[in-house]
Amino acid sequence: MISKELLEILACPKCKGEIRLNDTKDGLICDKCKLMYEIKDDIPVMLIDEAKRIE
Repeated sequence: MISKELLEILACPKCKGEIRLNDTKDGLICDKCKLMYEIKDDIPVMLIDEAKRIE
């Protein structure tokens, strides 16, 4: 699981805005860009090309 301290310093790589943990705790969501960055093996994959579009 991602620590609260890490969540506070991470930002969306696309818009540099805030991100939040999703409900299932397997991804970080940027509401502004409508992207989800997956968390694999407790490591967030913060690559724009690998982010998933959300509605």
